[in-house]
Parts: sequence; C-alpha cells; structure tokens
Amino acid sequence: MKRTAKAHWSGNLKEGKGELTTQSKVLNQTNYSFKTRFVGDEIGTNPEELLAAAHAGCFTMAVSVALTEKGLHAESLDTEATVSMEGFDITAVHLNIQGTVSGLSQEEFEVITKGAEQNCLISKVLNIPISSEAHLLV
Repeated sequence: MKRTAKAHWSGNLKEGKGELTTQSKVLNQTNYSFKTRFVGDEIGTNPEELLAAAHAGCFTMAVSVALTEKGLHAESLDTEATVSMEGFDITAVHLNIQGTVSGLSQEEFEVITKGAEQNCLISKVLNIPISSEAHLLV
C-alpha cells in the first residue's frame, strides 16, 4: 500500500503560497503558507499541524487495537497531539488521550497507551521524544 499527497508552491518564502492535496481529496488544494505556518493569521494548514493530526489518529487507532486484543471496546477515545518546536526544529510530541472504556482501570489504560505511544506507525518514524498521558473517564 502507498499513500500520496501533493504540494504546490509559488512565490518566495514569506509572501508565497502553496496548496496541499491528498490522495483521498480530504485536503484538496488546501492553503498553506508562511503565515499559516508561523504567524497564524491566515486560514490554512501547515506541516506541523498535519503531523500532529497524523500522530493523534495513528496513536488513537493503536490504543483501539490494544483494547480490542484485550476483548474491550472503547465507547470513545479522544486524543490531542501537541507538536513542540524550537526555532525551525520539531523537538517533541505530546499525546493526551481521554477515553471511556468499560471494564478497564486507569492503570491498565496507562499501560495500553504507553505501548501505543511507542508502537504506532507515526511514533516509530519520528526521532524525537514522544510522551503521553491518559485519562480514563467514568
């Protein structure tokens, strides 16, 4: 299996603009620019936000797999991924998950999420510190 995405750019770094399109067309000529990446005063996306989304999705699915392997079913799992940057370096990702899962203790949920933190596909390709915290909702 292969997944693709395309980027188009025109202009210089600060005034230029680009568009991102994914194979699925979920992103279809979606705006990205210096302003969407570093200033935040323009509607559009940026590579770091897309990395956070990819990591949150991958991690959440990895938690779901681990729960399924234990014969459990998540009523809900919600993850926020925070990508930290210093200058022009991505320095870390922190994953914060909240879940509603019957028949599971907080301690068991933490063990499952720590495993997913290290073993989801996105985590495996990143060469930066990754951390997580898990909150089991009653």
